[in-house]
Amino acid sequence: MKRFAGVYLAAALMVGMQGCNTDSLPPASGFSSVAGVIVDGRTNAPIAGATVTIDTVLTATTDSAGKFSIDKVPSGITDYSVQAKGYQPLASTANVEPGKPFQLNLTLAQQPPH
Repeated sequence: MKRFAGVYLAAALMVGMQGCNTDSLPPASGFSSVAGVIVDGRTNAPIAGATVTIDTVLTATTDSAGKFSIDKVPSGITDYSVQAKGYQPLASTANVEPGKPFQLNLTLAQQPPH
């Protein structure tokens, strides 16, 4: 009877695996990368330490040259925002095409003096 139990287990696993349909999962080509530079609107100087957020969950911080990069961004209409100390926050949308790197170069306006 032990021999048959292994056969039944293998058959049950095969049936269970056939039920796993991955057609609803996005293909690897359904993603892209987003990279760019964030600069000051008045001086055109790069802004280091700005936080770039895509679809509220993917984030990156700009380096000393104002550059950032985020991989595995789902394709389609993408919401993004940028925040940096001393600058007005910026938020908008972009259409990220699958498998094509998206360049997002943005200019931030300085906060008005209080």
